[in-house]
Formats: sequence, structure tokens, C-alpha cells
Amino acid sequence: MPVPLTSGQTAAGQVVTYLFDPLCGWCYGASPMLHRLSETGTVVTLQPTGLFAGPGARPMDAGFAAYAWTNDQRIERLTGQRFTQAYRSQVLEAEGSLFDSGPATLALTAVALTQSERELEALAAIQAGRYVEGLDIIALAPLAAILREAGLDAAADRLTAPDDALLAANRARIAEGRALMARLGAQGVPALVAENGGRQRLIASNALFGSFDNLVSHLNA
Repeated sequence: MPVPLTSGQTAAGQVVTYLFDPLCGWCYGASPMLHRLSETGTVVTLQPTGLFAGPGARPMDAGFAAYAWTNDQRIERLTGQRFTQAYRSQVLEAEGSLFDSGPATLALTAVALTQSERELEALAAIQAGRYVEGLDIIALAPLAAILREAGLDAAADRLTAPDDALLAANRARIAEGRALMARLGAQGVPALVAENGGRQRLIASNALFGSFDNLVSHLNA
């Protein structure tokens, strides 16, 4: 007879896929829940979608900066994640800046190819660099510095001089993320996909912003 799961416990061997974009404020807001899930022994696989890369990138302007800051304040109230004045002034209001997640996504792919078990940690470091320290992570140099500070030197080396293998792997990961979103009908990010018995199902994104027990109950349903 199976042993009932206790509160906050996921099924043994639970695997989830996290659809995200590193410049998505709501994905940053969901980070504590993802880390807590990982700490329970759940395997959290990161799947970037390139939502704000390539054709999804755009120039920053005053209107978009104001919209983003208002949205970020809502995320902070809901999740407790910090969005600092340094981020507001040095990133959102920086003249000539871009809203482009391509470089950050490439940095995470470099981590996936070198120390994949630390990719969730690397994502958190990149998010903190942007939203807390106010680093405008639209260039490879500041991203490589973040990786080195986290002890991810091999990934930083690959990011500093991207080769064809890294670029191809990055394109493939983004394509896989977009295909998974389309197949499961995900309308945006963040999104979580539970895998049980070889089957995948989409978890409602609001489960990432409630109680941890509620998220676990969705995964175990």
C-alpha cells in the first residue's frame, strides 16, 4: 500500500521542467519557490524560451520603463523579491539600453553545458545581478563576471568566446522551450511542467505564487 505524501512533500523522483526567460520579472518572483522545490529533491530542469530574445527584444524607453517598474513593484509585494533603485536607474532608465534576454540565455546555456546541476543557481545569480545590483546584463562581459563570481569559471570562459557548439546548443534549447509551450498551450512564462510516467502536464502559473503546499499539491495531483 503506498505511503501517503505529507504536507510539502513531492513524489519520489518527481521531475519538473521550468519554462522561463531570465529577463521576466515574474520568473524572478517565482525563484524562491523553484529553489525550495529543488531542495525537496525534485529535479528541476530549466528550459529557456527566448521570449525576450531575438525578435522579442526591444529598445528601452520611458514608457516601457515606467510600465516595467509598476509591474515589478507588484511582483515585489506579492513575492518579497527585491527590485532596487539601482535596477530602476541603471537598467530601466539607462539611455540607449535594450530589453534583450539573448545574452543571459546564452550564459545559462554555457552553464548547462559545463555544470548543469548549478543552472538554477546561475539563474538566481543573474537575476540578482539585474534586479538587485542594477547590472545591465545585455552584454557578455558582465554576465561572464557574474558567472566567475559564482565559481562557474568554465561557463564564463565559454561565454567570453562563444563557439559554434555553444550557439547551436542555445538555439536548440530555445526551440525546445517554444515547442513545449506550444504543445501544452502555455500562454507565457513562468510556467511549470510536471512529468509523471512519461506524460507531461502544464501546472497553472499561479501555483508558483501561492503557498508551497499548494504548489506541491498541484504537482502531485
